[in-house]
Amino acid sequence: MKKTIIAILAHKPYDVPNEGIYLPLEVGAALHEKPAFPTRDNEGDNISEKNLSFCELTGIYFAYKNLEYDVLGFDHYRRYFLDRNCQRKMRKETLLREETIDRLLEDHDFILPKKRHYYIESNYSHYIHAHKREALDKTGEIISEVYPDYVPAFQKHMKARSGHYFNMFIGRKEVVKGYLDFMFDILFRLEKQINLDEYQGEDRRVFGFVSELLLDVYIQTNHLTFVDQRYAFTEKQNWFKKIFRFVARKFGGKR
Repeated sequence: MKKTIIAILAHKPYDVPNEGIYLPLEVGAALHEKPAFPTRDNEGDNISEKNLSFCELTGIYFAYKNLEYDVLGFDHYRRYFLDRNCQRKMRKETLLREETIDRLLEDHDFILPKKRHYYIESNYSHYIHAHKREALDKTGEIISEVYPDYVPAFQKHMKARSGHYFNMFIGRKEVVKGYLDFMFDILFRLEKQINLDEYQGEDRRVFGFVSELLLDVYIQTNHLTFVDQRYAFTEKQNWFKKIFRFVARKFGGKR
């Protein structure tokens, strides 16, 4: 019998769906004294202790290495895929249903959140205005050396003005495993080439930020298909603050 798991990644106790295909998964559990959820990312094959720099990826690593599944996907505790036929406002009953997932994966390799568009920025310029550019430049070097077939897609995606962000995706086991093998190999190589002591504040989450730029590169190179799916936040977004920070980074950000 097919088993579908949508892991909900959370670093703290939170009111999240916990039934059917939805599985709350505590990330960074190795750094927490009190469990937030029964399923924690510090068991089995794990990188839980790296959570401060790998962010939600410690939960993604645990899930794909340890859980039994035929279809695997990831939501975040404040951000969820919604069923295409439901209204935009997020409620538990509007979450993406298993039957919808099955239908979408009949014709597509991945279910992804709708693209984020920057318009006046490329993916590369947006990254270097917000974060230290060293990690992204080294990522390009690693791809050139280890995965040369991926170089055209990487260069194209760096120039693009949109992409699939948030580390949210759903796919069949073989598709998810192929991508995550590729992504984590690059990140573990990158980890050996940078000095994390030089990354402070938000920059400390470097591997989580870099990883968001790898999914489209993998999809383009391997000619995979995808469908953009509606998603929603559970908390109100402060768009004035987001826009102000975006403009501030654009004209005075990091290089």
